[in-house]
Amino acid sequence: MTPSFRSQQTPPPIRSYVLREGRFTKSQRAAFRNFWPVYGVDVAHPPRDVQTLFAKPQPLVLDIGFGNGETLAQLACDHPQLNFLGVEVYRPGVGALLQKIAASQLENVRVIHRDAVDVLREQIAPASLAAVLIWFPDPWPKRRHHKRRLLQPQFVRLVAEKLQAGGELSLATDWAPYAEHIKAVLDACEVFEKTANSALIGKRPSTKFERRGRRLGHRVFAQVYRKLR
Repeated sequence: MTPSFRSQQTPPPIRSYVLREGRFTKSQRAAFRNFWPVYGVDVAHPPRDVQTLFAKPQPLVLDIGFGNGETLAQLACDHPQLNFLGVEVYRPGVGALLQKIAASQLENVRVIHRDAVDVLREQIAPASLAAVLIWFPDPWPKRRHHKRRLLQPQFVRLVAEKLQAGGELSLATDWAPYAEHIKAVLDACEVFEKTANSALIGKRPSTKFERRGRRLGHRVFAQVYRKLR
């Protein structure tokens, strides 16, 4: 593939992923087909009021990269007073979450199958989010790949624009150098202050990825930041 030309003055766009989709099972395909019309959110131009997608208006939490959906489904079950919008680019994960939502008949979860950066830019209104969750994003450990990391200054500014005053940005990684990078980026953003824990969802539930990492002896670095204004 021939790379497109870019001016040296124009940085490449941030992407929340590099597509390397795994196995898409029959049950996940069936869930995608059967339950997407109920719980899936198609991109709208101009963007709609996201709260109209839910049974009732409640504080809105955006979960970026929810993986197999286990943790997001648990959060929605544990916090019926919140609405959750999950964003995931991998179809197997979307299908798995749709299965869980349907099985538990959760009315406070909706799903977008699209890149999270595009969703934030094009579909989420300013100051409309109570919290953004980014748990275990790809750390891109090789130095030449660091520019692909999601948590960069321009992305953090975009998140800040979409969060309400007092809104939370909850982060977790098991890669120490990425944790240091994230802390440096957030500490440099005057709009955020670090807080001890989430006042909105309380204790962060563990993910399948996290449990596997702990078995391998990996330490988890969790950080919560609050938007000041």
